[in-house]
Amino acid sequence: MSAFDALMAHQHQTEALAQVAGRLGWDQETIMPRGAAAQRAEEIGALETVLHTRRTDPKVGDWLAAIDDAALDPVGAAKMRHIRRSYARATKIPEALATEIAKVTSRAQGIWAEARAANDVAHFLPTLEQVVALKRDEAAALAAGGDLYDALLNDYEPGITAAEIGAMFDRMRPRLVMLRERVMASGKTAPRISGQFDEDAQMKLAREVAERFGYDWRHGRLDKSVHPFSSGSGSDVRITTRVDAKDPFNCLYSTIHEVGHATYEQRINPDYALTPLGAGVSMGVHESQSRIYENQIGRSHAFTGWLFGRMAQMFGTAGVADAEAFYAAVNRVHSGYIRTEADEVHYNLHIMLRFDLERALIAGDLAVADLEAAWNDRFHHDFGVAVDTPANGVLQDVHWSVGLFGYFPTYTLGNVYAGCLNLAMRAAVPDLDRDLAKGHTEGATGWLAETVQRHGGLYEPRDVIERACGFAPNEGPLLDYLDAKFAALYGV
Repeated sequence: MSAFDALMAHQHQTEALAQVAGRLGWDQETIMPRGAAAQRAEEIGALETVLHTRRTDPKVGDWLAAIDDAALDPVGAAKMRHIRRSYARATKIPEALATEIAKVTSRAQGIWAEARAANDVAHFLPTLEQVVALKRDEAAALAAGGDLYDALLNDYEPGITAAEIGAMFDRMRPRLVMLRERVMASGKTAPRISGQFDEDAQMKLAREVAERFGYDWRHGRLDKSVHPFSSGSGSDVRITTRVDAKDPFNCLYSTIHEVGHATYEQRINPDYALTPLGAGVSMGVHESQSRIYENQIGRSHAFTGWLFGRMAQMFGTAGVADAEAFYAAVNRVHSGYIRTEADEVHYNLHIMLRFDLERALIAGDLAVADLEAAWNDRFHHDFGVAVDTPANGVLQDVHWSVGLFGYFPTYTLGNVYAGCLNLAMRAAVPDLDRDLAKGHTEGATGWLAETVQRHGGLYEPRDVIERACGFAPNEGPLLDYLDAKFAALYGV
C-alpha cells in the first residue's frame, strides 16, 4: 500500500467516526432524554479523544512527508490540501484541551437551553465564561502569536480574515441602514397573516416544501428542535425545524433554510463520501445555499404565489387577501429581536452585532459578565428597540454555548455569496420564475447542484463561487438585489 492509499484508508475511518460524533449531537438536540446530558458529555468527550488521537497520529505526519502532491490528480491534490490543513491544526491543540472543549460545550448546550427557557442569564454566564476561556486557549494554540479570532474564523471559512470581513461589513452597513430607514419611513405597512395553524399540518406542509426543494427522504429525516439545524453528510443528512402555532413562516422558512444546507451535502459527488472532499467546503459556501434557497428562491414573488395557494388549501387565507398580499407578508420588514426570524433588510445587522461582540470576547476586550449589557446597548442603537427579555437578546442563539466563535460572520458572507449566485443563476435559467410560480424549483436547485454542490471540498471557498458566477464574489449583487426588491415592495 502506498503512503497515499494508507493515508486515505486512515482518513476514511476518521471521517466515519466524525459522522458518529455528529449523530450524537443530533440525538442530543432532538430525542435524547433530558437526564442524559451529563453522560452524553462524557461520551462526546471520549469520542473527541479518539478523533484527536487519530488526527494527530505521527503516522499521518510520516505519510504526508512521503507524498508528492504535485504527482497527484486534482482530486487527490485537493484531498491532501484538506488533510495537511487539518493535521497542522490538530497537532497544535493538546489532546486534553480538545477533550475538555468537547465535554464543556456538550454540557453547555443543556445549560443554555435551560437559561433561555427561564430567561435567566445568570444561570448561563458561568458556563459561558468556561467556554470562552477554553476557546481563547484553543485560539492561542492555533494562532502562534497571530490574531486569536482569525485562528477560530479559519475553522469555518479558510482563507479570509476578520479584517477583511470587518471591511466588507463597513462597506455594507451604510446601504443597509439607508434601506432600512427608507422602508421604515415609507408609511407602508405590510400585511400580516393571522390565526391558529395546526402544528401537524405545518409539519406536513414543511415536508412537502422540503421535497419540492429536492430533499432526498431516503437519506434524511425532519424532526423538531429548539434551534433548527442540519446534521450529517453523504447518505445520512438530517434536518430539524421548529413550530409556532401562530407563525407558520417560522416552520416553513426554517425548513427551507435547512434543506439548503442538507441538499448541499446530499448532492456532493458520491465518490467523495467519507473523504475530506465529502462535505461542504466552508460555512460561508454552506450558508450561501441555505440563504439562496430561503430568500432568493423561497421568498421570491413567483414561489410565494405557489405557496399562497397551498397555504390557502390547508389553512384558509390566514387574513391576507391574495397572493400579492401574501408576498408582502412573507417579506415584511420589521425590527424584530430574533435573528432567525429577521427579514432580509435587518438580517445582516444582526450578524454584524454578533461579529463585533464575539470578536471583543475573544480579544479579551469584553468580559462575559458585561456581555448582556453590551448586547442590549448595541441592539437598541442598531434596531431602535430595547431588548425585552434575555431569550430575545443574548440568550437567543445556541452558537456560543457550543463554542462556535468565528461562525457568525459566515452567515453574512453566505448572503454575499448568495447574491452573486442569484445574479448568475437568473442569467443561466431565464425561465426560472415561470417554473417557481408552479412550485417547481428544479431549474434553480439543479443549477446550484451542478455549479456548487457537487464539488464538495474540491475547490477553495471563494474559488467555488467565482467558478459558478464567472466573477469574484463581492457584496454588490446582494445589496443591489435588496435595494430593488424592497424599494418595489415599499414604494421607496
